[in-house]
Amino acid sequence: MRGSDSRLPEAQSCAAPSLAARPLPVPSLAPELPLASCHIGLQAEIVIPVRDEERDLGPSVRRLAGYLRDCLPFTAGITIADNGSTDGTWALAQELAGELAAVRAVRIERPGRGGALRTAWLASSAEVVAYMDVDLSTDLNALAPLLAPLLSGHSEVAIGTRLARGARVARGPRREIISRCYNLLLHAVLGTRFSDAQCGFKAIRGGAAQALLPLTTDDGWFFDTELLVLAERAGLRIHEVPVDWIDDTDSRVKIIPTAIADLAGIARLGTALARGTITVPQLRDSASPRLHPPPGGARTGRGPLVSQLARFIAVGVASTVAYVLLYLLLRTAMPAQAANALSLLATAVANTAANRRLTFGIRGRSHAARDQARGLIAFGIGLALTSGALAALHAISAHPGRLTEVTVLIAANLVATVVRFALYRSWVFRSRRGRSAPPPVHPVPPTPGEAPGDYLDPVQHQLLDLPE
Repeated sequence: MRGSDSRLPEAQSCAAPSLAARPLPVPSLAPELPLASCHIGLQAEIVIPVRDEERDLGPSVRRLAGYLRDCLPFTAGITIADNGSTDGTWALAQELAGELAAVRAVRIERPGRGGALRTAWLASSAEVVAYMDVDLSTDLNALAPLLAPLLSGHSEVAIGTRLARGARVARGPRREIISRCYNLLLHAVLGTRFSDAQCGFKAIRGGAAQALLPLTTDDGWFFDTELLVLAERAGLRIHEVPVDWIDDTDSRVKIIPTAIADLAGIARLGTALARGTITVPQLRDSASPRLHPPPGGARTGRGPLVSQLARFIAVGVASTVAYVLLYLLLRTAMPAQAANALSLLATAVANTAANRRLTFGIRGRSHAARDQARGLIAFGIGLALTSGALAALHAISAHPGRLTEVTVLIAANLVATVVRFALYRSWVFRSRRGRSAPPPVHPVPPTPGEAPGDYLDPVQHQLLDLPE
């Protein structure tokens, strides 16, 4: 929507007319500390993080302000959070704050969308804080369904999703594949259940934000993922809204550096959670206290070789297809070795998680981080084989075709697959026979007057953290 919102629908169920200038005074805000005084008493505060967006900012904010005024049955305001703009964005933000009564502007000198959202949300006194991308890629008719479950108290977090049934998305195949691979990686590594971590359309209740935001550390694009993972670990209910989404063809998001930063963020957050360096408070009971352990809650050890091999092959075929597609996608933007490494890393993590559950029958989060770490050693062997095959190919032919590259990589990947299966069976997911198993957990009825959860023993408390 660069400079115009003509790509958006001409009419919505509640169209937003152009706003006349309303020169009402707005309190002056310090450049580093966004104050909430001009937004006291709001039910919802919507933050728009911007950096060098002077072409989009005016039309988008006026359109959103009109929609909030005319279409929402509750009080809502807009905060423009400029983070390190070097063009005329900040001057325009101040002009909009003086023109529109529902708008305020704050400036954070350090660039970074995550840092801007953290600062603005922590300073807010609204019942619910939300954010939208400045290009308004999400249809505004999804705003009320996003905010209503939080204002009613049904949920604590709400996100727009482009990957769930009912969403209508207009974007290129490259972004679609990268988005789906990223969320699959989150499911495999961090055990997440939400469908879309990256959609720029989210909201959280103010109290939950105040509790979780100090635990976040990322100032960039990974902030969304980090907050959602922490919210899920805290037991909060995450409501998902399938959205109508039109991708901004002039987006300034640099896909490859952002993807690399996201992978580093996953590794950093996963390591911190595994080591216990992040203490996530339980803000809401996410499971019944009378929890029975799932049938696969313990390691089942080795099954018959033939059935394991059949499941391993099925997972391997799916992983190989994903690997080839991701390689071809990334190869258009980076050298062969870098595309191979990223493609193999993404599919290797997902492959380890899938084989852990499907091939070797292991459920739950117990030892999941250790299994992934061992799986990365198997990934290293696969990377060495495929990188060596690529190097040999380029030594023979200076400019091999894509088909030749893919053929060589598939052959090398097959060899790596055989090695990986042997490692999975003999080491990564080996049977833990000989070790005493934990005693079975049985539900214990509470004594009269005892609060639910008071009677749980440590094993049951641990089980409460397992996915259903």
